[in-house]
Amino acid sequence: MTARASRGRRPGAPDTRAEVLAAARASFAEKGFRGTTIRAVAASAGVDPALVHHYFGTKDDLFVAALQIPVDPREVLAPVVAAGPDGAGERLLRTFLGVWDDPEVQPALVALVRSIMSDDTGALVRDAFIPVVIGPALASLVADRPEARVPLVVSQVVGLIVTRYVVAIPPMVAMPAEEVVARIGPVLQHYLTDDLP
Repeated sequence: MTARASRGRRPGAPDTRAEVLAAARASFAEKGFRGTTIRAVAASAGVDPALVHHYFGTKDDLFVAALQIPVDPREVLAPVVAAGPDGAGERLLRTFLGVWDDPEVQPALVALVRSIMSDDTGALVRDAFIPVVIGPALASLVADRPEARVPLVVSQVVGLIVTRYVVAIPPMVAMPAEEVVARIGPVLQHYLTDDLP
């Protein structure tokens, strides 16, 4: 008696998760966030869409995993958001610096930013990472005009990333975290809650 060949998509294997991630990265790079579907990623990886959901959950979760960020920004921002808008600028910055100044995490984050600055991943950050991952968290801290306030906050944070970690301007690198919070936190708070022109 011979064994019958199995039909349908193959089940998960130890390398299946990596293959799904590779298919997701390729799809996000080629089709963008909106053009990528769980079904298409599953087909490209040769697995059932249910397996993709099992490994990663939602398309948003798959996107975050595909970026290979060493921390999930949604989890990092959750306590900042939970405490409400009052004082959020300083809390946001303190949390951000706590992650970025961690010597175990910083090299991967800097490598990711350099990659974004040098290839088409920047479009994914603009079109998906900010509106899908960061935007909803920040929008929950503002009373109005998230379409104006969120990009203003992001512009300050991106500027800080570039000057302190990527280009590494000496005075910015040397500035203690609490001094950064004291100087830039109020600017973030202004963008989050104060009247805008």
